[in-house]
Amino acid sequence: MRAGANGLSLLSVPLNVHLLCALEEEERSLGDLSHAVGLPPASTMRAYLRTLGEWGLVDRRQETTFPGSVGYALTESGEKLVQVGQVLQDWLKDAPNGGMALGSPGAKSAVKALVDGWDAAIVRALAARPCTLTELGRLIPRISYPTLERRVTAMRKVGQIEGRRDGNGRGTPYRATGWLRRAVTPVIASAAWERRHSPSRTAPLGRLEIESALLLALPLLRLPTDLSGSCRIAVELRGGGEQRYAGATVAVEDGEVRAGGRLGGDAEAWATGTAHDWYRWLNGGHEEVEIGGDHRLPMALADAVREALVPGQRV
Repeated sequence: MRAGANGLSLLSVPLNVHLLCALEEEERSLGDLSHAVGLPPASTMRAYLRTLGEWGLVDRRQETTFPGSVGYALTESGEKLVQVGQVLQDWLKDAPNGGMALGSPGAKSAVKALVDGWDAAIVRALAARPCTLTELGRLIPRISYPTLERRVTAMRKVGQIEGRRDGNGRGTPYRATGWLRRAVTPVIASAAWERRHSPSRTAPLGRLEIESALLLALPLLRLPTDLSGSCRIAVELRGGGEQRYAGATVAVEDGEVRAGGRLGGDAEAWATGTAHDWYRWLNGGHEEVEIGGDHRLPMALADAVREALVPGQRV
């Protein structure tokens, strides 16, 4: 799965959410925990707690007061995933079809649709421009057309994309809604959790994920009206001894983002750093990202990206 998808998938499961939230309050015995989450079957409890344990989210502890009894507590990783869940909840409450609570059936459908769209690169394609199903099929040949259609339908039903006929008779172009664009915040929060707490089981951020995040965020940016120019926003990718970059070149005119495309070509300014540098920037750092050229443009863009992705909160 792509970066960010595993953490969100864990939080899409209602019982996972209820277990983590119950343990956030206090360490609990198995019996107390079972009552706190609605008395699911014992076999179901064991299976879900086993999964959470395998991900390092929950500690299973032998109780000393009653020999043979078992207690459960959140690990640091579990506490941090609960914080990701809070970011996800902030996004869910703004759903266009009505806010929903994390751990509810509606939230399960919405998060699963987001994860499937993110993992299949549907989000990447629609973040850049509207596409019909036929166009998406050409852009994403690795998944079958019926699977692609099911995923697009699921995203449309929950309000992440919308279809509007343009009158040319060539199908219905689907476009990302503002709500889907704001989903970049929980995706980035989840990816950050994966890198810090489960790097061996999850994928690092790659070119596709970085481009997707930036293309989602660009229409959300609020910039000074007297700002114009072009700027490269780049993330340094390290692996296998090779230094590579991913990101976008952004054109701004009178404070409006006019275009955003892949890196390359001339630009008047740039902002670049590793993924870790950008995480620290998003969390309030001011010296981690390297700025070049006309400093005002990359500083304003970087600050606008931070405000769009994490308005008043940390990832």
